[in-house]
Amino acid sequence: MNTILRTLLYEWKERKLPLILGRDIQLDTAPHQETKMATVITGFRRVGKTYMLYEAIEKLLKTHSREEVVYINFEDERIISPKIELLTDLIPEVQAVYGKKPAYLFLDELQFIPNWSKWVRRILDSENIQIYITGSSSKMSSRELPTELRGRAWEIKVYPLNFREFLRFKKESVDFKKLALVKDETARFHFLFDEYLTFGALPGVVLTPREKKQELLQAYFQTVVQRDIAERYRIDNNAALRTLLKLLLNSSYITISKLHNSLKSIGIAVGKSTIDNYLSYIESSYFMNELYICSPKVLNQLQYPRKVYFIDCGFMTALSTKFSKNMGRLFENLIYHKLTKNHETVHYYKDEKGNEVDFAILEDGNTAVLYQVCFDLSDEETRSRELRSLIKAGRSLKCQNLNLISLEKSDLFKLPAEVKFINASEFL
Repeated sequence: MNTILRTLLYEWKERKLPLILGRDIQLDTAPHQETKMATVITGFRRVGKTYMLYEAIEKLLKTHSREEVVYINFEDERIISPKIELLTDLIPEVQAVYGKKPAYLFLDELQFIPNWSKWVRRILDSENIQIYITGSSSKMSSRELPTELRGRAWEIKVYPLNFREFLRFKKESVDFKKLALVKDETARFHFLFDEYLTFGALPGVVLTPREKKQELLQAYFQTVVQRDIAERYRIDNNAALRTLLKLLLNSSYITISKLHNSLKSIGIAVGKSTIDNYLSYIESSYFMNELYICSPKVLNQLQYPRKVYFIDCGFMTALSTKFSKNMGRLFENLIYHKLTKNHETVHYYKDEKGNEVDFAILEDGNTAVLYQVCFDLSDEETRSRELRSLIKAGRSLKCQNLNLISLEKSDLFKLPAEVKFINASEFL
């Protein structure tokens, strides 16, 4: 008898689901008897994966009993030492407590259990049970999924709220058709968008009063550092890890050498290979992504500085050591995530004279689209520089699809004929 499992199952039977605010993306709970596939929901901690499970469960409970729809959270503090035996005992314990096998299993943060994927494969092969799994590690993504689940799992990626969802959570609405016509509507949009950009879009933060948002973001950061990185990868040098993360949050470009020298200058001696490992661990937690230069030579990509983007703009605000908000960098971070949702291969471009374009979309090895991102185009010198770099890059890369993304109105200035203006409110 597994006492912990039995306790969790008895609690689940009586537990009330929390209030659920729907997201644009929802789980498919229709029977998959022919395909026998698990659904794996991946994403950064606190993006709303658990609530996505709750929403699916709430829908199922209209036609199924609690005994048929079972939820287990493997981050429960009472599960002191997660072992495969916990999974091996799960279905027998459900039968013992509920008198029947489950029809649906919702397993939250399953990556903490060793060899979880082998157990999932066995259940898919031997039982008529639909399985839904969440994980806060890229090791559960479709690219890194264990061999036994290749071709046996759907991946659903969950991100922080998009702007439409943000408005829904705030119980606000914006008439985008009136933005160019009604001053009050424009002012309200900018007020809401400023909050979205400054404090980010993690659901819990969006629902928290403004004066508590920064404190909550810092608490989330501590949890990610401790649980998703330090404990998962058994990092003993917490000071080096935390300092490295703060360096990253205050950097637009990074190289291993530059990070190594910065850490060394403040008395933290770690090798370059250790820094490289830490960066891979941080990326694995979905906290950060690195963007490589657009270059036909892989060697060049590795030699050039990489740009860094974070899962949520709020962390850049809450943990930055700078005294003023860098709205341009926050805005670029937001656009990066919008683009990477829609495109697999994204790079940045920079020529030998320093002309830079924020994002280059590659298709079949060729540059298909270029995006220049500029939060504020009111300064003529800045506008000219950004456009000049975009047009030069287009010629160099033989790309005719040139785009400028900004919050500004397009009628405030004249653009070259080859450049298309994209308003951020529409783009997002």
